[in-house]
Amino acid sequence: MTAMNVLPQALRAYAPRAQFLPFSPPDISEEEIAAVVDTLRSGWISAGPKTKQFEREFGAFIGSEAALSLNSCTAGLHLALVAMGIGANAGGSASDEVITTTMTFCSSVNVIEHVNATPVLVDIDPQTLNLDPAAVERAITPNTKAIIVVHIAGHPAELAPLQDLARKHDLRIIEDAAHAVPARYEGQMIGNIGDVTAFSFYATKNLTTGEGGMLTGKAEYVDKARLYSSHGMNRDAWKRYSASGSWFYEVVAPGFKYNMNDMQAALGLTQLARLETMQQHRYAVAARYNAAFADVAALQTPTARANVQHAWHLYILRLNLEALTIDRARFIDELKERNIGTSVHFIPVHLHPYYRDRYGYTPDSFPVAYGEFQRTLSLPLRSNLSEGDIEDVIGAVLNVVETFGR
Repeated sequence: MTAMNVLPQALRAYAPRAQFLPFSPPDISEEEIAAVVDTLRSGWISAGPKTKQFEREFGAFIGSEAALSLNSCTAGLHLALVAMGIGANAGGSASDEVITTTMTFCSSVNVIEHVNATPVLVDIDPQTLNLDPAAVERAITPNTKAIIVVHIAGHPAELAPLQDLARKHDLRIIEDAAHAVPARYEGQMIGNIGDVTAFSFYATKNLTTGEGGMLTGKAEYVDKARLYSSHGMNRDAWKRYSASGSWFYEVVAPGFKYNMNDMQAALGLTQLARLETMQQHRYAVAARYNAAFADVAALQTPTARANVQHAWHLYILRLNLEALTIDRARFIDELKERNIGTSVHFIPVHLHPYYRDRYGYTPDSFPVAYGEFQRTLSLPLRSNLSEGDIEDVIGAVLNVVETFGR
């Protein structure tokens, strides 16, 4: 079936939504509300027994050697660098370099600056939008200490060649899995492959605690991160204040205030129990979008390689701009006029003023990322989209294509 005989049928059935469809509100049920209320009534709302339970259950779900609940994925990435002694603010050297992708949210790179190491950005695979292993190999120097691997949209990056590079050059692998709950690479769960993995439970994520994160991986790094995660104290607060605890503690490192609390953990435990059901809906939505857009010349659907299980945190649609009379910004505006919310993932890091000016980047420093950025937009993809919502998104996208197609 060609684009020419798909679009007129879609147009005849199309009518704009009456109300705006937000891009990604959380999927919160009465179960989550009850769990948080129970915690509020328990007398313990900071980091305590439910936080520890969430660590255990999430770690078991991932199959990880160790797990540490935190207040964000950013905290996990930062603590990973500190635990590995990378950068002058973590016990390493100011000449330490960490390689990562330019196609990511700024936090993946900001943490490298936080430890006073040097971020080395590389270009991306044009199909998956993940970092390109060949570009990583070219960027390795004697000062390289680690690779931060971002699994964009929930599609795992090609870990095997990156692990080969890590073994060859004695590098650490830190995975930024903010989008990758639950995802698998070659049958193995993300979070149980690299040295450590940081997850996000932000409000828009597949599993949310409102704000929050988790660090999983090798115990030698996670245990050191645990020490730094709560002021560098050698005793958990909830143990100090329990009936069997002691008031005495010692600060043994200059730590941070990065802990999760029990209200967040209560939300996370309930979301974890619902995750499989929520994921099945995400898979179904992505499949509907793929079927609707696959034969439309102006659109490119996301890549999902056979060796991975995609988490489908995001549905990143790409525009074939040569088939349209408008650019990406206008396309987004037209969807908004049709009451469909969208977003863009991501503005490449090298385009932001701080990194552009500090390291002398130009847009074409990473031509693949820059070119793909100009034609990407993310459609609503969440576990509480209704059948009508899905139809409205598909109808609006096809209507814009028909209206502004060449």
